[in-house]
Amino acid sequence: MQKQSIPKPKPIAYTVGDPAGIGSDIILQLSSSIEADNLVCIGDVRAIETRATRLGLAKEFNSLNIIDIPVNKPFVCGDPHTDNATGVLSMLDRAIDGCLSGEFSAMITGPLHKGIINDAGIKFSGHTEYLAERTGAERSVMLLASGDLRVALVTTHLPLRAVSDAITPERITQICTILNNDLKTKFAIASPRIVVCGLNPHAGEGGHLGLEEIEVIEPTLKQLRAKGIDVLGPVPADTAFTPTALKGVDVVLAMYHDQGLTVLKSQSFGEASNITLGLPIVRTSVDHGTALDIAGTGKADIGGLKAAINSARAIVNALGRQS
Repeated sequence: MQKQSIPKPKPIAYTVGDPAGIGSDIILQLSSSIEADNLVCIGDVRAIETRATRLGLAKEFNSLNIIDIPVNKPFVCGDPHTDNATGVLSMLDRAIDGCLSGEFSAMITGPLHKGIINDAGIKFSGHTEYLAERTGAERSVMLLASGDLRVALVTTHLPLRAVSDAITPERITQICTILNNDLKTKFAIASPRIVVCGLNPHAGEGGHLGLEEIEVIEPTLKQLRAKGIDVLGPVPADTAFTPTALKGVDVVLAMYHDQGLTVLKSQSFGEASNITLGLPIVRTSVDHGTALDIAGTGKADIGGLKAAINSARAIVNALGRQS
C-alpha cells in the first residue's frame, strides 16, 4: 500500500510595512528560526537587502522568500517618506488578495506609519479598518492577546471627544456577536465569557458620572444575554483587569483604545499579538509600531513577531479542525 504524503500547509504572508521602520529588521532577525518556516515576505527587495547589509544579515536575507512590492524611496532608515505610502498599501493589498484567493492561509502585518500615509493624502485610520473595507466585512474587531489575557475594543482609532457618539447599540451588538462567534471558531472556546467595561469612571456611578451606561450599554447587554451571549457588565474599567475579576473571563471588551490596551501593553508589550476578528481571512500583527529610533540598529525585539506568527498558526489550525 502506497503511503500518502501529507500536503504542505499554505504559506503565511508577512507584510514588511514602512521601509523606514523595523519591519525588515524583525523578519531578518527571525528568518533562520523555526517560526519563519513557510513564511512569505511581502516588501521591497531592495529595501530589505539594504537593511540586511546594514545589520550584517546577508545570509538571513538569502533565506527569505520575498514577493517584491517596490516603493519609491527604498533606501531610507528611520525617516519615513510620503512617497512610499502607496507602495506600503500595495503590500497590504497583495497579502489580502492572496488570503482571499487561498494562496495564503493567513497574513501578518509589520508596522506602518499611519501619519505618513495620511500626510500623503490617503485617508487611513489603521490596518483594522483598512482590512475590513478591502475584504467587505461589515465590522472588524481589534483584539490584542497575550497568554490568557485578551482585550477587544468597541472603538479603535478615534479622538476621545468622538468616542461617546460612536458607542451605539448597533456597534456593541455587532462587536459582541463577532467576539462570541470568533472565540468559538478561531480560539476553540466553547462558551465564551465577555466582560464589558463601562465608558465612564466607576461605570457611570449610577448616572452621576455619565449616562452612556444606563442609556446605551446596559440595555444592549441585556438584549445580548437574551440571545444567549454570555456578556457581563458594564463594569468599572479600573477594576476589570484585577486577577480576581479576570477569573473565568475569555475577553475584556474596552470602550476605547487606551482604556484596554494600556493595561495589556503594560503587562506584555513586545510579546502580544494583534488579531483582527470579523474578517473572512486570518490576520494578526505585531503589537508595536515602526520604532524609527532603533531601525537598522539591531536592537529590535522579535517577541511581537513571534507572538503574531504563533497566533496566526493557532487560528489556522483551529479553523482547519472544523473543516
